[in-house]
Amino acid sequence: MEKDFVFHNPTKIYFGRHAMTHLKDELENYGENILLAYGGGSIKKNGIYDEVIKALKETNKNIIEFSGIMPNPTLNKMLEGVELVKKHHIDLILAVGGGSVIDLAKGVAVSTYASGDAFERYWLNKEAVDNECVPVGAILTMAGTGSEMNGGSVITDEDRKIKVGRVFGSYNYPKFSILNPLFTLTVPRYQMLSGIFDAFSHLMEQYFSDTDNSVTDYLLESLMRALIDAADVAIEDKDNYEARSNIMWISTLALNTLTGLGKSQDWEVHAIEHQISAYTDCAHGMGLAAISPAYYRYIYPFGIDKFKRFAVNVFKIDAEGKSDEELALAGIDALEDFIVTHAMPNSLKKLGVPRELLSKIADSAALGGGYKKLTREDVYAILYNAYERK
Repeated sequence: MEKDFVFHNPTKIYFGRHAMTHLKDELENYGENILLAYGGGSIKKNGIYDEVIKALKETNKNIIEFSGIMPNPTLNKMLEGVELVKKHHIDLILAVGGGSVIDLAKGVAVSTYASGDAFERYWLNKEAVDNECVPVGAILTMAGTGSEMNGGSVITDEDRKIKVGRVFGSYNYPKFSILNPLFTLTVPRYQMLSGIFDAFSHLMEQYFSDTDNSVTDYLLESLMRALIDAADVAIEDKDNYEARSNIMWISTLALNTLTGLGKSQDWEVHAIEHQISAYTDCAHGMGLAAISPAYYRYIYPFGIDKFKRFAVNVFKIDAEGKSDEELALAGIDALEDFIVTHAMPNSLKKLGVPRELLSKIADSAALGGGYKKLTREDVYAILYNAYERK
């Protein structure tokens, strides 16, 4: 571990079948006005809403509902939440849902008492936060994003067609998160798969940087291997509690900063996908799946040792008789096979992206990268290569 780091994660996690029993105790730590944030109403169909309302009423809370949060949360929706927090003097934002709901809750939390345009200052200009943040608690219903244990908030400005992520400090982490794997069983298969690949991509974004043999690299390989195994089981048996609980916990660990310690990290796949979804509103994990094989085939020569290791340690490919290039490409081929086998899109065409959008996406994607710093022309080449696959 040659790079210095500071690790501090203040989020308290309640995990397991009985995690919800801790909600009332947590609610006692906050004032009476609670903003209940959730999505399109699925929590009312599966009974989670009733459980939450019961706990809120038993702790004598005033409930202000903030519903209709979309899968790619928008700036306008965030501003709607800001107004509710101000109007009702909210003491806690309780986000019930997947990563999008939690991301938006954190966006509202950091923006409410900001001076000026919070989105411009904090997301676009990356200014330091200089105002009070409203506390956030989370009840997770879909595994994938890791938003339940970090300070990240990804918001889409629909008018400008930009989707921007900002990683805030520990002051904007959820104060507590409740993770009951049973809550994920009613998530549609498509969304389950999207969440699985989102978590897998988080692990790869951190792994494909640097070429050392750090403890973090071994953690990343173990989590990727565990996620592959759990995904295989969950896809065959969607009600398998062990598999679903493993997916949920891997997804949390994949982005709670633990698996990035000592690593320079990459995040260019996410930067490209953010603009794909800004234009198409696609499921985030599916967008990542569509772009990842093309991206990694483009950059592997610049980090070939790590791609060889990925092939052997994650996908268990036999290195005997293979050149360095053949082994590295075999690992990327195995990644694409994982995508295709589990009915995820391995191309932008299958994702439903019109070819004429490729140039606009390339123009607006943030430039960065780990092993290779990308130009606009590089991004366009990756998008072109990702457009159509068998």
